[in-house]
Amino acid sequence: MGLLDRMGTVVKAKMNKLVNRMEDPRETLDYSYEKQLEMLQNVKRGVADVTTSKKRLQLQRSKLQQNIDKLDRQAKDAIKADREDLARMALERKSALVIQVEGLDTQISDLEKEQEKLVAAEKRLSTKVEVFRTRKETIKAQYSAAEAQVKINESVSGIGEEMADVGLAIDRAENKTEEMKARASALDELLETGTLDDVTASGGDDIDRELAKMHAESGVDAELARLKEEAGK
Repeated sequence: MGLLDRMGTVVKAKMNKLVNRMEDPRETLDYSYEKQLEMLQNVKRGVADVTTSKKRLQLQRSKLQQNIDKLDRQAKDAIKADREDLARMALERKSALVIQVEGLDTQISDLEKEQEKLVAAEKRLSTKVEVFRTRKETIKAQYSAAEAQVKINESVSGIGEEMADVGLAIDRAENKTEEMKARASALDELLETGTLDDVTASGGDDIDRELAKMHAESGVDAELARLKEEAGK
């Protein structure tokens, strides 16, 4: 087993050396940059999705408000025409729509907060990606220059392949370290953004709904009385 272990160690060392020779750190840096761009695009898509949802809810709220205004006018006209039954019907419908508008207002507010968080995260991540891109290009240029210098030195001074491997291994270790630090930083930014709130969830139980209904009916009676008083009836 001792001999087999030693042979396994030698094989692993040889394979690692071969992989190091084949791997180009510049390609690794470019790949890491592409992955960061993908993460940035994901955040941007999240901002776009939240903004679209908010706009959709705002349009829905606007339509409901128009209906509320219409029902309010109808209730006043009914009172003037001495049709209390029609006025009550209009006010009951108006009360139901008001409750819907209040729910939409809450959802819109939540989406606005989420939108602000995602926009801030996008800006931070975009800055970090740009910093990494600049650093990447600098390291690649330095690596290319060092590679060219090594080849020249090998030709002039006859430095062997082993010495060149040592220099490349040092460069590769530095480049990989910078790559991992940048990727870890980018992932931290994404984790800090959190997740979207579920704006489709409905809250409250039967008791809450019954109390809301009583409150709405009380409001209808009060408003009906006010309209009758205004109309002198």
